[in-house]
Amino acid sequence: MSHESPLIAILVIGLCLAFILGTIANRLKISLLVGYLLAGVAVGPFTPGFVADQGLALQLAEIGVILLMFGVGLHFSVSDLIAVRAVAIPGALIQIALSTAMGMGVAWLLGLPLGAELVFGLALSVASTVVLLRTLQERRIMDTERGHIAVGWLVIQDLVTVLALVLLPVMAPLLSHNAPTTLSLSGLSFTVAVTLGKVVAFVALMLVIGRRVIPAVLHYVAHTGSRELFRLSVLAVALGVAFVASELFGVSFAVGAFVAGMVLSESKLSQRAAEETLPLRDAFAVLFFISVGMLFDPTVLIRDPVPLLETLAVVVLGTPAVAFLTLCLLRQTSGTALTIAAGLAQIGEFSFILAALGIGLGLLDERGRDLLLGASILSILLNPLLFLVAGRLKTWADRRNEVPSAAKHAAPPPPVEHPVTKLQGHAVLVGYGRVGSLLAEGLLRNGWKLLVMEAGDAAVQPLRDRGVEVRTGNAADPEMLKSAHLAMARLLLVAIPDAFEAGQIVEQARAANPDIEIIARAHFDTAVEHLRQHGATTVVMGEREIARAMLEHAADGGSAEPQANAVVQGAS
Repeated sequence: MSHESPLIAILVIGLCLAFILGTIANRLKISLLVGYLLAGVAVGPFTPGFVADQGLALQLAEIGVILLMFGVGLHFSVSDLIAVRAVAIPGALIQIALSTAMGMGVAWLLGLPLGAELVFGLALSVASTVVLLRTLQERRIMDTERGHIAVGWLVIQDLVTVLALVLLPVMAPLLSHNAPTTLSLSGLSFTVAVTLGKVVAFVALMLVIGRRVIPAVLHYVAHTGSRELFRLSVLAVALGVAFVASELFGVSFAVGAFVAGMVLSESKLSQRAAEETLPLRDAFAVLFFISVGMLFDPTVLIRDPVPLLETLAVVVLGTPAVAFLTLCLLRQTSGTALTIAAGLAQIGEFSFILAALGIGLGLLDERGRDLLLGASILSILLNPLLFLVAGRLKTWADRRNEVPSAAKHAAPPPPVEHPVTKLQGHAVLVGYGRVGSLLAEGLLRNGWKLLVMEAGDAAVQPLRDRGVEVRTGNAADPEMLKSAHLAMARLLLVAIPDAFEAGQIVEQARAANPDIEIIARAHFDTAVEHLRQHGATTVVMGEREIARAMLEHAADGGSAEPQANAVVQGAS
């Protein structure tokens, strides 16, 4: 292998291995992240064979974090952040403080000095943004109240990490066990004030100027009619704002990209911007997990098994317990508390950055870094299991809460999370986005009895206000789909763009009701065939329908006077 093309080598070998091992993980019904992490271990310096360039891998992974946080910002407005501030701010600060204290306790048991204890504890207190956001997206709870609180929690963690990255170099002389100097209180206060001032200045600049400039630029590009140019403009905004935030204001790339997306979320082009960046977000997120795997030395499992288990316990037991109790004290439901606690039971990219800074300042040694990396990978592997346990505990807690305190002797039957509808001869609509909202309006105008399934709570609230039955969650979940009572339904419309998920829904629906009419949407010819094979009656491909409507309109115009105000609308 030529050493003159390390970037190509990382992309080709890393992504191919991630694909192979990810496919195997999917076949074994385990998280895809397992395959991606193992791909990183395989191309890392601690295993035989090809060794990828770690520096390049980390930079590529950073781009993934930027794009992912930009996408989250597109779905998380300022009003959402303000709405959860009473929970996210105190909750995150309490959790960081207590998790850091537990991590410092483990470091003290290992005999590390004070500076190493602080770096070690801080690194164990901040969750991986990539892992948690990906989990929220996969479980389709990003747009729920739980998702908003979790994202707000992550933003506070990121801001605290930024502050730590600025303060650690200042405090290093005091924290170093052999340093003769002391830390000036006035110098520390000045540094803190400058750091907070930079963050406030950046956010204010984005809210005052960016809110006007960024949407205006994207609207101008959109009116050029060039999809390629629009996609490029979105990427330029995401990466450019993140870079400016880091270089001029000292704010992390992730926070800068998040604020840029949050500003753009108020524009009508926010959904299109999210769709255009999705493929790159997915690809670079895979590269992030590969880069994490490359840093892991598997021999730490043999060299330091007990310290590794102690470190892991802080992440997967200590932090979730603290988060759960804190959220309960803040009067959140057990379901919300369990979901967020499980999501925080892992560490990732910011932990690596803190560890690298600690090593550079002479505060942390390589043993501490290896323990952090080992705990990170193991916690990411265990995270799906923790979500499963959280789900079981939520069901148990819900059943207990349903029992009236004054009538425990006559306990009611366990509640059904997705109650089966009593509708008959109804239509079921899966997906309430751009296409789904148009379909819902048309069905209601035509007098259909309607049940809508959508991942997020916020989007379907207007339907609830109108008395339409709504189920929120993943429609591919058999329990969720069972609640639609498809055996008595006449029509199923699958309006989500994901062909694989749509195929699962169609297949289950056809098994539940062989006579039901199923209409699905698709973007590609292969998706059309895929959905038909799984049982769809009709598959509508957006591009074809747009062309057909245009041709019909052209044919009508050939024999009649043109109508200046006539508009043919199509959504795909």
